[in-house]
Amino acid sequence: MKSVSRYLIKKYLRLDKSQPFITVSAVLAFLGVMIGLMVLMVAMAIMNGFDKEFQRKLFTMNYPITVMPLGMSGVNEDDLKLLQEQFPELKFSPYIFSRVILKNGQKFEGGMIFGVDFEREKEINSVIAEALSDNQTLKEFDILAGRGIKEELFLDKGDKMTVIFTQADPVGLALIPKTKRFVYQEEFTSGLINYDKTYMFTPMSSLAKTLNYAEGEYDGIHIYSKEPMEDIKSLQNALPSHLRAIGWWQQNGNFFSALELEKRALFIVLMLIILVASLNIMSSLLMTVMNRRQEIALLLSLGAKPGEIKKSFFGLGMVIGCGGVISGILLGAVILFLLGSFDIVTLPADVYGSSKLPLDLSFTDFGLIVIGALIIVAVSSWYPAKKATEVDVLNTLRNE
Repeated sequence: MKSVSRYLIKKYLRLDKSQPFITVSAVLAFLGVMIGLMVLMVAMAIMNGFDKEFQRKLFTMNYPITVMPLGMSGVNEDDLKLLQEQFPELKFSPYIFSRVILKNGQKFEGGMIFGVDFEREKEINSVIAEALSDNQTLKEFDILAGRGIKEELFLDKGDKMTVIFTQADPVGLALIPKTKRFVYQEEFTSGLINYDKTYMFTPMSSLAKTLNYAEGEYDGIHIYSKEPMEDIKSLQNALPSHLRAIGWWQQNGNFFSALELEKRALFIVLMLIILVASLNIMSSLLMTVMNRRQEIALLLSLGAKPGEIKKSFFGLGMVIGCGGVISGILLGAVILFLLGSFDIVTLPADVYGSSKLPLDLSFTDFGLIVIGALIIVAVSSWYPAKKATEVDVLNTLRNE
């Protein structure tokens, strides 16, 4: 049985000079599967790379876990000490926060300002640590601002700008917003323009004095955790009733849901390339069956079993398809290696935060790509193989 199948597969893989179009169709099917699988591997690697890069940056700027008050109760030093005692493995950075309007000359911009302890903040925020990497310290009412703010307000180091707070002070019979002059000292770049155009950091004492916060009173606590999805459950159970913990994935749930939907849509669309290529396998095998009807009928009349004929044509289709799959994997691996090792594709660093193309092909995605391609190839090979066993032996031998 094996010898008959192998013989027929080898024979039908050779170029048939009388019907060269059948061979051309098989070659096109092979190339289609190969290119389709290669494109799918590269596209999914790029998609995953950008997903992880965005997650890393959002993880940094949003912090893994944030403890916030319920209502107007606030967070105090006792709450911070309680958490530090119960979770010594976590890193904490309390903060004071306010939405503000920035004014420099005739330019106005909206923003958010955080009062932090920079020694604590450097431990949990790599962007801040990088911006103040040379043991730099900010004095009271100094500001570390995103590059977008610097460019929008045309700031240079040492420039003073007016910060207008949403809180108001009573003056006579009216209320006017609090205003304070801050000094721009340094910039940071997170790679996400919305943060670079909005976020600013200043020593905590600057905001505490401006907003009349008592010593040890905060708006919240940023927490760094290596396993935030697990630690947030323990934190929530340990927190007093007036506090709650929220994770960065909860704050950005819609964004990542959209990315996941886009990734699935891309996978399905690119898998259609392999589906179209597999139709060439089907058409090539059907043409082979039609062209070899007499040979098939003769083999069946000489005692060959229908299962042998079916296995021969199914194996022929699988050889073409699996050859394309293996070649596509090798070609995709080579292209991913070249893209990852050399600056073939460069990105604007001011937009993406890095000029290098991010690549990450997960084992799950790779497995789904290969399994999906093999299923499509197997289904495309099965139908022509089934038709080969339905040849009418008597009519074929009598008429052909």
